[in-house]
Amino acid sequence: MALDQQKGVWKSGKGKGRHTPKGRQLQDQAWDEVRSLLGAAPRRRDLLIEYLHLIQDEYGHLSAAHLRALAEELRVSMAEVYEVATFYAHFDVVKEGETPPPALTIRVCDSLSCELAGAQQLKAALEDGLDASEVRVLRAPCMGRCDTAPVLELGHNHIDHATPEKVRQAIEAQDTHAHLPDYEQFDAYVSEGGYESLKSLRKNGDWEKVQATIKESGLRGLGGAGFPSGTKWGFVRGNAGPRYLAVNGDEGEPGTFKDRYYLERTPHLFLEGMLIAAWAVEADTCFIYMRDEYPAVLEILAREIAALEQAGIVKPGFIELRRGAGAYICGEESAMIESIEGKRGMPRHRPPYVAAVGVFGRPTLVHNVETLLWIARVCREGPECLNTTERNGRTGLRSYSVSGRVAKPGVYLLPAGSTILDIIEACGGMADGHVFKAYQPGGPSSGLLPASLDDVPLDFDTLQPHGSFIGSAAVVVLSEADSAKAAALNMLRFFEDESCGQCTPCRVGCEKAVKLMQADTWDQGLLEELSTAMVDASICGLGQAAPNPIRLVMKHFADEVSAGPANNAESNASDRGLESKEQPQ
Repeated sequence: MALDQQKGVWKSGKGKGRHTPKGRQLQDQAWDEVRSLLGAAPRRRDLLIEYLHLIQDEYGHLSAAHLRALAEELRVSMAEVYEVATFYAHFDVVKEGETPPPALTIRVCDSLSCELAGAQQLKAALEDGLDASEVRVLRAPCMGRCDTAPVLELGHNHIDHATPEKVRQAIEAQDTHAHLPDYEQFDAYVSEGGYESLKSLRKNGDWEKVQATIKESGLRGLGGAGFPSGTKWGFVRGNAGPRYLAVNGDEGEPGTFKDRYYLERTPHLFLEGMLIAAWAVEADTCFIYMRDEYPAVLEILAREIAALEQAGIVKPGFIELRRGAGAYICGEESAMIESIEGKRGMPRHRPPYVAAVGVFGRPTLVHNVETLLWIARVCREGPECLNTTERNGRTGLRSYSVSGRVAKPGVYLLPAGSTILDIIEACGGMADGHVFKAYQPGGPSSGLLPASLDDVPLDFDTLQPHGSFIGSAAVVVLSEADSAKAAALNMLRFFEDESCGQCTPCRVGCEKAVKLMQADTWDQGLLEELSTAMVDASICGLGQAAPNPIRLVMKHFADEVSAGPANNAESNASDRGLESKEQPQ
């Protein structure tokens, strides 16, 4: 057979050969623009997400030409860059021939607290009143500002208690950047004795003695898992270096805003705690992974880390600040580590655990922001600052993020044994015209409990007998004006959106659950069967905990899910938001 008749052989005759390699071609202009943005920054694969942010911030989207240029600059495949860029919600990938998004984007939070405050009506009003060619209006998950619901983000400017009029005024003023609150800066913190504990420990401290002090205080991980904090140090220290420390600042559980609250007020208390923990495990580098929904916090940390470097407390580069890109799953520690490495935030199979195989395959200590804040306080004040507070048989203090139908939403530092009635009292009682009906004790993952369970201490290990858990202590209070059924649907829609898609039980389970929960009457047997499959077979805590709202509503609010709309005015509230027709104005 002649050579040119063989299948699969490229013909080299005039006009018949391939003049370029397969795939998207590199464009010189886009390459020059990407190199200009990166400047002298290192061309490291793990910085891919940081560089995607640079392009998104500069041009308002990620063009295919820029993605191709970034792949060339980092010497990685276009497929790797594309899969990362399309994984995260805050990146807008625009292919050839597609229209870029408008220059201005509004993200309206539609998580539980904002839904209660009228987020859907706000979003509809904005869509009707703004020019879609100039302003894009999107629904978005929790922004960590539940105490000022409803909330939206205009560019990077968060508007609290948002109204269409406030948005129009901000657009006219071109007020699209983050507003920094007053906070304790480096000099003020040092003048009050800040970093003295760190300096003393670095000079002649015994890490095992500090570890014992942390254990004596009773401090447990405050990101949700509740693992004894000091115990982690021994696990990490027992593995050969180099070792790393990773701070989980991806506070994405709807209803949670305690970490933002503290970082916008006392960032150095957190930073000193982080450096003490890094000293204890002899970490070579500290990675702070902070969610992109906190632009003010990111700016504060960037400034104060620079101040630490200038003061000689840390060497330049010892602390690396990493910016998330809109993915709730990155609150799971191994998914966060994947994101720190510049990858899609997909949870890892375990074992091995991150204490042995973490960032770049090295032993890694992972702590939550508030946990590190307490480490600094325990080292400065002694374990008594935590272990001398007792209530209802529980020891310690908890920062409760409280929102919903209470008079004064906010962060409240209360004894760890506080009940929901104690928390509502601290908030000044219920909001006017509202009667306590139900509460979410620790984010959507914890489900929904009825008002009748008002004597249970909201702490680690106390809620499990009731099919729930404290998690990050994200408390959302519902009233008789609200539908428990609609609240559960809101939670499952969040999980459906935020599932990373890696495992079928979670990816498909959340989607099917949402469809089943939209019915006037729930198929409780099928939902229970689906819940069992999700709990037993999902890879990580998202899929394992997602059925909690379903199960608890079926258990405690059976009348809402078994009655049709003719018999239950609230059962169909999901079509109108979370409020029933009888809601007080």
